[in-house]
Amino acid sequence: MKNFTHKILILTLVSTFLFSCSSDDNEVINLSEKSDIALSYTNIEHEIFALINDHRISKGLPKLDVYNIVSGEAITHTDYMVETGDVSHANFGVRHQNLVTYASARSVSENVAYGFSSAEAVVNAWLNSDGHRLNIENASFTDFGISTKRNDEGRYYFTNIFIKR
Repeated sequence: MKNFTHKILILTLVSTFLFSCSSDDNEVINLSEKSDIALSYTNIEHEIFALINDHRISKGLPKLDVYNIVSGEAITHTDYMVETGDVSHANFGVRHQNLVTYASARSVSENVAYGFSSAEAVVNAWLNSDGHRLNIENASFTDFGISTKRNDEGRYYFTNIFIKR
């Protein structure tokens, strides 16, 4: 019986190591299996898309298309920021390479933010920042994605990624 229990324990441990994966691994699998992934967006995310496109149109720039693969990368980063409490562009190189590989991106930029309570507030903050505004107003970008998530205290984290295909 002791030998049988020992074998079951080893089999369980080996199975755990072989079949467990991180959220990064899941994202790569999703991106490589499909040309686009299925996502649903929150009201605040829809509002951010609309506000950014309204601003671009007011400047004579083309409207950006929402591309779910881009939002998938944004989700991964927003989850990271919520988990670590760090508002940053950490691991941008990985997101950039994923979008080059799976979305045929030729150029990638991102805006991040924390603590704003509405779409209008975060978009206005980005527009009032030279670097963030340049991303929003970059005429070469063709697509974008967004992710918003609240932390345990109810404060929003935002990741907005732009690509040129």
